[in-house]
Amino acid sequence: MSERTAAATPREQRLESLATTQFDVLIVGGGINGAGIARDLAVRASESGHPLRIGLIDKGHFSGGTSGKNSQLIHGGLRYLKYMEFSLVREALRERATLLKIAPHLVEPLPFLIPMYSQFAKYFYGTGLWLYDTLAGERNISPHRYVPLDETKSLEPGLNREGLVSAAIFYDARVHSARFTLANLADAENRGAVLANYVEAVAFEPGWNVRARDVLTGKEFPIRAKTLINTSGPWAGGLWPAENKLRLVRGSHLVLPRLNHSDNAIAYFDADGRIIFFIPWGSRQDLTLVGTTDVDHDGTPDSVRISAAETEYLLKIVTDLYPEAKGIEPIASYSSLRPLVKDDSGSATATSREHRIWRDPQGVVHVAGGKYTTYRVMSEEAADLACESVAPALRAIHRTAELPLPYSADDLERGAQIRQAVEHEWVERLRDLLYVSTYWGYERKWDEASRVEIAAELGAHLGWDERRVAEEAASIA
Repeated sequence: MSERTAAATPREQRLESLATTQFDVLIVGGGINGAGIARDLAVRASESGHPLRIGLIDKGHFSGGTSGKNSQLIHGGLRYLKYMEFSLVREALRERATLLKIAPHLVEPLPFLIPMYSQFAKYFYGTGLWLYDTLAGERNISPHRYVPLDETKSLEPGLNREGLVSAAIFYDARVHSARFTLANLADAENRGAVLANYVEAVAFEPGWNVRARDVLTGKEFPIRAKTLINTSGPWAGGLWPAENKLRLVRGSHLVLPRLNHSDNAIAYFDADGRIIFFIPWGSRQDLTLVGTTDVDHDGTPDSVRISAAETEYLLKIVTDLYPEAKGIEPIASYSSLRPLVKDDSGSATATSREHRIWRDPQGVVHVAGGKYTTYRVMSEEAADLACESVAPALRAIHRTAELPLPYSADDLERGAQIRQAVEHEWVERLRDLLYVSTYWGYERKWDEASRVEIAAELGAHLGWDERRVAEEAASIA
């Protein structure tokens, strides 16, 4: 690394800090778990006045994988009641209430309508909703209520009416999941953590000396740390093969023109009892996000996309529920991998969402499984384990459930949104803007002219020449 100069860019300054600092903790992976752990450790250090040097790297963009490509919900997991995972649901419902409190600008209540297509469904799902409310306790958003048939038809006139007997409305919460991850990272950086995206951990030597590579330039440099935390999720098998205890389950979503007539999301149970969400979506709320699937993934974590079978399955659910949508064309789709802890479940759907956090014989702390909603308690547990060796005095400090996350607007006009993404959200590529800082990339079909236009607008902030603008525009084709 060259000596820092006044002309050094913010990214160059971060890379120099990574190369010249002896870190107490280095986190590998910038999804929601890595972001949550970085924030948790940084909060402990700043609130106590105890110095702690925290670094975090990701081989791609922060939240560019699973953490930004999910169902965009903070929820208890109604469907897990079917598998008797009451403790998981209770914990997730408790965390739902916590996140609504510390980030009301990012997490907001969302009503869900469940259409009932038989009397059995009415009583079966009604019992589940009663239990869901009970597990939420006094921190529940609002108790569920039954919706008579006439009101159901009025709320959602496009629903399939054959066999429809009634509905119920219950509450969970929505989130821009990628932006929520960025908010955790922003708080960590504001409190002294050193963060760098597009930095890949290439090799490790106990001690720890990490050989890292700047993905954008190809340059390699060392990072020194006393403790490593692995939050690389689906990529863990390539970094720590002996510790790969994951079942990679692909979840895919379709983005469609708006189907929901009301502002309620729809929670629909298919013939096998799987739940599919229809969520009002998009910056103008003129779209519907439909998903998700649960399919074992046999490919690499760098090659994840919806299959023809998944598309067919989701579109069949769409037309089963909304018959007039037959022939509808998806605007976009996205897929990601859930790194679940391996168990004896025969199906991907039935695999538990419980998490596991452990330290391997070399001292690396690993995080596996869990749900996005429960990231904060997982982060707290992982930070506790890391503090045992590097900062025992900080082990008992737990403040993230009380301290608000920083504000980050996602409703700015286009130019201001782009400036914010560049100045505060580590954007380096066009895809970072379109699929993390915003979800504009999923909200329309982009032709060549529109891709070049927005690439040029972003490039004006990042110093791109015409060739780089063309390359970035082509990268999202």
